[in-house]
Amino acid sequence: MTEDNYWSRALAGRVTRRAVIRGTGVAGAGIVGAALIGCGGGDEEPAPAAKATAPPKAAATGTPDPFAGVKRGGTIKFTATGDPPTLDPYGNLSFLTKGFAAYVYSRMYKIGARPDLNPNSALPEPDLASAAESKDGQSWVVKIRPGAKHHNVAPVNGREVTADDVLFSWKRLTGKDSPNAAQVKNVVKVEAVDKSTLKFDLDAPTATFLDMLADANLLWVMPTESEGKFDPTKTGIGSGPWILDGYQPSQAFRFKKHPDFFVPGRPFVDGVQMSIVPEYANRLAQFQAGNTHVEGIQAEDVLTLRKDQPKVQWRGVQPALLSFIFFSPKDKDPNAPWQDARFRQAVSMATDRNALTELGYSVKALRAAGLDVLDTWNNLIPAGFTRWWLDPKSKDQGATAKFFEFNRAEAKKLLDAMGATGSAFKYQYTANRYGNTFNAIAEAIGNYILEAGLKPTTEVQDYSSKYITQTFTGNFNGVAFGYETPFPEVGGYFPRMFGDDPANHTKLRDAKITDLDKKQAVELDEKKRREFIWEIQRINAEQMYYVPSQAGAGTGWTAYRPEVRGIVQTRGYGGPVESLIHYWIDA
Repeated sequence: MTEDNYWSRALAGRVTRRAVIRGTGVAGAGIVGAALIGCGGGDEEPAPAAKATAPPKAAATGTPDPFAGVKRGGTIKFTATGDPPTLDPYGNLSFLTKGFAAYVYSRMYKIGARPDLNPNSALPEPDLASAAESKDGQSWVVKIRPGAKHHNVAPVNGREVTADDVLFSWKRLTGKDSPNAAQVKNVVKVEAVDKSTLKFDLDAPTATFLDMLADANLLWVMPTESEGKFDPTKTGIGSGPWILDGYQPSQAFRFKKHPDFFVPGRPFVDGVQMSIVPEYANRLAQFQAGNTHVEGIQAEDVLTLRKDQPKVQWRGVQPALLSFIFFSPKDKDPNAPWQDARFRQAVSMATDRNALTELGYSVKALRAAGLDVLDTWNNLIPAGFTRWWLDPKSKDQGATAKFFEFNRAEAKKLLDAMGATGSAFKYQYTANRYGNTFNAIAEAIGNYILEAGLKPTTEVQDYSSKYITQTFTGNFNGVAFGYETPFPEVGGYFPRMFGDDPANHTKLRDAKITDLDKKQAVELDEKKRREFIWEIQRINAEQMYYVPSQAGAGTGWTAYRPEVRGIVQTRGYGGPVESLIHYWIDA
């Protein structure tokens, strides 16, 4: 194994403050309250984990108190943009559902989250598991933490977590109705060695097994009682750091800390209130009034809020978040013009990515004010996922770079050549769940398509009843725009977008991409693996199966009240256990 082997990087996660600014997998600061998805780190001095205090006093044993200066108690307040379609993490693909799951359920592993870690480079670390071992990368033994307990809520009543709970949850993840079963098809067998030990057998050696266990899209450990003894679509009981203390649809979630949580001393606060506030203007007003502690702020409001409330803390991050234009599957529209690559290339070249970035992220104004903001372009892998992202503007993109460049005249030539000019179709997206930045870019893309000589009719869809349950899963006609799930391990993108995943948005296959996906999934040398992943991005660019766009590519901003401490970064949907357990209120 080479020095660039994945496993050799296990302790190589520390980065400079400047590096932290450049990439994070936060699922869209400014999309939903940071408690659901994690918080970012910015270009200014990070807020300290605590105000300056005297050195910790030694305990009787002579060991410093690790929590000296931390104030416990209180309720931290956030907002969410809407209700989850269901509370069951195996019930759908909604980020709101997975965000809820991260409060009450545990995963075997989680994403490392500490102030000195770039979350986009952070490796998995144990959550419910105490350790995982493998001699060959193909057979893995995973142990559950001794004494880890579920919530003391009937009918589970605080019993210890066992291997049976993990096996039950694995069965749910891989069941025929599971939306994410295709993501774990390389696991051929899971069995209990004893009540606290499990053995996972894979079809080939892989360096990303622990990333899979840490993926907040996949294995949530639910108690066996969730089959028949309580309804997981309406409540949640698990071993996570937070106990569900109340849920009023369209109003709020309330959580209280799990007093027997297996991470010693955490959480610091007693509870969390997550108010459901769909409109950004109302969320901003609540934050300005001091009624909430954390809020995602639109770029155009950053300078005003900084001026009006100079003590507010800021984190500016580039989400590892892909937005993309996608097209209905061939079985839905067999004769549609987008079955021809020239149409898809034309749509890409008809969109001005620089203008979209300015529209969504106010690059010029914020740079003029001295803030560090980015103007990179998403590829099939989002720009914030710098470890695997291929820069569309770089020489490494090769000849396919031209399909990312704004060239309306060439786009029209392509459409004319194939006789597609004037084509009428439905252009669809959802609004008010992903925030105003997404809404503005989605609307602008519709206008770009119109200006290219096409005739789209816009349909703004309800998120729960239509977009996430139908359009996102490929059950639609026409052209659509949306966000891809922010997979914390890059290998998650390819089964979803090109494989057997039932949520494959276009139901397409490409033999070259399938072959490259198989190679990258088992390659242990990181440089070689990166080249496979770059080549997948080049193939997608040539065909524009998915047209990458700019929502999620710019610098997003999260504001924190001055009293919030313990701010750390994470990526994906695991914020309630990776970040929020470290927060405390200095008031």
